[in-house]
Amino acid sequence: MTATVSSTIDSPLGPRTATVAYERQGAGEPLLLLHGIGHHLQAWHPVTDILAAQYDVIAVDLPGFGASEPLPEGVPYDLDTVAPALGALCAALGVERPHVAGNSLGGLLALEMGRIGLARSVTALSPAGFWTEGERRYAFATLLAMRAGARALPRPLLDRLSQAPAGRAALTGTIYARPARRSPDAVVAETLALRDATGFEKTLAAGGSVRFTADVPGLPVTIAWGTRDRLLPRRQGVRAKHTLPGARLVRLPGCGHVPMGDDPALVARVVLDTARGAVAPAAA
Repeated sequence: MTATVSSTIDSPLGPRTATVAYERQGAGEPLLLLHGIGHHLQAWHPVTDILAAQYDVIAVDLPGFGASEPLPEGVPYDLDTVAPALGALCAALGVERPHVAGNSLGGLLALEMGRIGLARSVTALSPAGFWTEGERRYAFATLLAMRAGARALPRPLLDRLSQAPAGRAALTGTIYARPARRSPDAVVAETLALRDATGFEKTLAAGGSVRFTADVPGLPVTIAWGTRDRLLPRRQGVRAKHTLPGARLVRLPGCGHVPMGDDPALVARVVLDTARGAVAPAAA
């Protein structure tokens, strides 16, 4: 069941209030799940039940995406603001230093949370920030085209396309290697999430100059990349490994850019293996 929580964040404009939507289930150590740009927390649904069997799982809609409100006017959607804001969100939920798993934009945010001491382990699935300029331009152009297509598509046509495997492939084949396996309802919901994301353009603009160049020492870090990622090619994983030499680099065979929907069992195992390698805060 989706709920909302508000927290105070620091911004260049001073303290501001951010309100985000989240779902929470399970028990144990906290595990925060972060989706990619233009997506929503439901991207994690294929693996949530598996993870919640062992962890207190908190999946959030990032500010300006899904059911979450946009950031207050004038507050930037950059790493320096959003990553600490996620830390403030966790504090509002009574959580200290969760394990963090993120995909794409969420993977970049997960790494930044680890870098600034807000995570006890990090699993980054096809994280942004390890691209060349040419790769970044290609990814951004593709995302903008997907957004334009979602906004131009009449709802009745969207509903009809989602009913057929070929239609689901046309709608989501850029981010999934096995789009036909997605349910019609899921495809419709994620297309609408992309269409209605109020934070899309500002997040994309803030990411134009982003390169993740810092190590994240002292905690387990896994970088996992789908072998069929069409948005951020898997060679970026090699660059990520050079940047974070202590990280584990994992191939996700047959998976696309959003691997949770392509191979839930494999993704869950990667997240669980990473989290189990962490030292409890009290012991640390």
